[in-house]
Amino acid sequence: MIKATEETLDIAGARLVMVKGGSGKPLLIFHDELGYPGWMTWNESLAHDRTLLIPLQPGYGKTPRLDWIRSYRDLAGFYSQVVREMKLDPVDAIGFSAGGFIAAEMAAADPRIFSRMVLVAPMGIKPAEGEIMDIFPITIRTHLRATVADPAGTPEFAKIYGGEMTPEQFEAFEDARAESSRIGWEPYMHNPSLPHLLRGLKTPTLLVWGSADNIVPRGCIDAYQQAIAHAQVAIIEKVGHRPEIENSAEFERVVSRFLAA
Repeated sequence: MIKATEETLDIAGARLVMVKGGSGKPLLIFHDELGYPGWMTWNESLAHDRTLLIPLQPGYGKTPRLDWIRSYRDLAGFYSQVVREMKLDPVDAIGFSAGGFIAAEMAAADPRIFSRMVLVAPMGIKPAEGEIMDIFPITIRTHLRATVADPAGTPEFAKIYGGEMTPEQFEAFEDARAESSRIGWEPYMHNPSLPHLLRGLKTPTLLVWGSADNIVPRGCIDAYQQAIAHAQVAIIEKVGHRPEIENSAEFERVVSRFLAA
């Protein structure tokens, strides 16, 4: 088993906690709006050939909040500084949900920062049809259940979120939701200028989406396809917003194939 470690970096004028595991070419991963869920099966699989670098977003508990970050574009600018100071660029990247929003903003601002980009159920662009679920008025348990199509049939869902929620877990989730709402409330979890700034992007891009996603509608994938004309799409059937844990084998297959191309 590959062991992941946490490092605290003084970088880009801030203190940033980074999870690191594996060996090989770096792979930068941006977690979603609920925070880093821990080292999962898909992490273990990809880490046999890649060094996974997972920054823990400022304001999500372990990494202190940065008051000057007021939007996802600001957050993308901060992460871009981190990438440059670590001399990682160009680097392969995967962004999940709001983490996909971050990666897209980074690519729009600096098309050379990523060599390949995977956006998994990405927020960031207003969907052509449908709406991104309003996650802030609902309880955290309702939000968590909505992220997968079949909670009972997803063992790693129980591993991450099962059982009684400890006060520490509840506080971590609420910290994440508070920070996400602070920087993504208006306009709600998208940037109207992002699709225009992505046009003409040459970075090889893969859009991954679960056919039973209740958080991000297919319209978001369609909107990203319109903005990034060459983007490839991988639809994973019968899973929701967390394909990486709902069907790890298929997720690993499509992502590994794309990154190796």
